[in-house]
Amino acid sequence: MNLSINIDHIATIRNARGGTEPDPVAAAEICERAGADGIVVHLREDRRHIKDKDVRILRESVKTKLDLEMGANEDIILIALEVVPDLITLVPEKRQELTTEGGLDVVAQKDKLGRVIERFHEKKIPVSLFIHPDRRQIDASKEIGADMIELHTGEYSDAVNETEQMRLFKQIQKSAVYGKSIELGVNAGHGLNYGNVARVAEIGAIDEMSIGHSIISRAAFVGLERAVKEMLALVKK
Repeated sequence: MNLSINIDHIATIRNARGGTEPDPVAAAEICERAGADGIVVHLREDRRHIKDKDVRILRESVKTKLDLEMGANEDIILIALEVVPDLITLVPEKRQELTTEGGLDVVAQKDKLGRVIERFHEKKIPVSLFIHPDRRQIDASKEIGADMIELHTGEYSDAVNETEQMRLFKQIQKSAVYGKSIELGVNAGHGLNYGNVARVAEIGAIDEMSIGHSIISRAAFVGLERAVKEMLALVKK
């Protein structure tokens, strides 16, 4: 099981003050040194966190794998074709949402998404589609030429009780096995945290998980102590 780290919210903190700190590129380097298998960034249409410059620098500096999440709009497509990341993950995107809500409706957008996938394949960039764990969406993803799928784990992560969580877990498990059986790569992500990730990690058909928010949130505590001590050492020198 591989783990890719989404560093979007390092950029969110940076952008809150409009400066240069903390630097997403430095964060990516730390994640890789710690053993991450890849770095994930979402270049949104409104550039609310990751900026174009970040993506270009990360393309040159990431040593593992750079997964560029994006909506299928022309502006971002052109940037992706220029940068040529190691993986494109197409996701639904709405300007007013706080975070990605739900999976792509591949069934309803087969023609559009199929054309986008063809353009990336011309550049030899593999494409993953972020979808609900639903067999119709998996079949449609395969039909239009996706290389892999990323199963949306948000509903599982938000389940209010063990019974509901187990039902949703089995849906993810079944979908992962089915996706693998039709020769799709299978990733999973969204909402996973330190309390709910272990069960999903045991699904052998899942190749990789993408996790960001919970890791960055925890880092604010477990990484903060050292930062404070180093600053005290400088101030009291």
